[in-house]
Amino acid sequence: MVASSVEGMRILHTSDWHVGRRFNDVDVLDHLGVVLDAMVDAVRTEQIDVVVVAGDIFDRASPPPEAFNFLDQVLVKIRKAGAQVVLISGNHDGASRLSFMSAAAASFGIHVRTRADQIGDAIVIDDAHGPVHFYGIPYLDPTLDRAQFDAELPRSHEAILDAAMDRVRADLAGRGARPRSVVLSHCFAVKGKRDGALPRSAETAAQVTDSMRSIAVGGVEVAPTDVFEGASYVALGHLHTKQALDDRIRYSGAPLAYSFGDERVARGFWVVDLGAEGDVHAEWRTLPIPRKVSTITGELDALISDPAYDGVEDDWISAILTDQARPTDAMRKLRNRFAHCVHLEHRPLVIADGGELSYQDRVRGKSDEDLAVEFVAHVRNGVAASLAERALIAEAFEDLRAAEVAE
Repeated sequence: MVASSVEGMRILHTSDWHVGRRFNDVDVLDHLGVVLDAMVDAVRTEQIDVVVVAGDIFDRASPPPEAFNFLDQVLVKIRKAGAQVVLISGNHDGASRLSFMSAAAASFGIHVRTRADQIGDAIVIDDAHGPVHFYGIPYLDPTLDRAQFDAELPRSHEAILDAAMDRVRADLAGRGARPRSVVLSHCFAVKGKRDGALPRSAETAAQVTDSMRSIAVGGVEVAPTDVFEGASYVALGHLHTKQALDDRIRYSGAPLAYSFGDERVARGFWVVDLGAEGDVHAEWRTLPIPRKVSTITGELDALISDPAYDGVEDDWISAILTDQARPTDAMRKLRNRFAHCVHLEHRPLVIADGGELSYQDRVRGKSDEDLAVEFVAHVRNGVAASLAERALIAEAFEDLRAAEVAE
């Protein structure tokens, strides 16, 4: 099929849809639908030729039926908008399920790559200047998948991705001078050279949000960008934030926030123009945010009454309560104002000093009632029992003593 662009090929780079994922146990498939519908509109208005989706299409290996139906509808919309689709599996996907009926889908312009033996098999799509070769490198586990390349391959992301790219480079070598190519890869890449020092997981933790799953092997989960040598453009997936490692190697990030760790992160996709000589020009496009993500911090009474929070009442809310004692029925009270409060944490600003006495010294000479009263203060971070609570404790012990006498 010949693409519609006259100046070159226009590619939309996206990834990490995580179809079927929930936000703090709340179904957000309708929110993802809003976002991807906006992306489909962009396919049409920006005259996109090919949409590349760099892995984590689904959120888990066995998605529910509604997730399959959702993906099917989105892909049909993209094709009707005029673009072909190339997608790969990520570390969240079940490769065999994602690739079901992929041969039939290819005849419809939807190309799926989920296996190592497909890596050197180019998907060729033409534009006005000739062929562009698309290669899919699905997520590769350095321990489980290295035998598909070389059983003696070092157990690292760098080694297995370099071996995968060797297959790409070998195929490109037989396709004439300066063939244009686009590589999709689901991995954690950092700017660097082969065989160089790579950061360990602790050093890259700031780039890994709580909506992601670690792929560390031996404390290292990254590979250097030099392994992708030879590709005109590399569309990466796995990180949930957009990044440009250089002009030709980029992450699009996830199109939707899936955790509070994704707060204040831009959501969108790259529009990549691939020229006649393999030159690359990329521009960022933003996507709508169906519901923003906000964290609010303070004492409960202030959070539910302060007009300063009027602007976030419809957001996904994570509430950090700083009251000295954990307030009673806090979530219900918060939801009276913030209907989409889905996370609650108690972080008191004042921590009661338990003193240096041993437990034996603290209880010596005290009655059971006194100990119960002190326990209330202990679990409430130093807030003492009220007179009414003391009366209830005394009544409980009186009933206990009466029951013992009756026996």
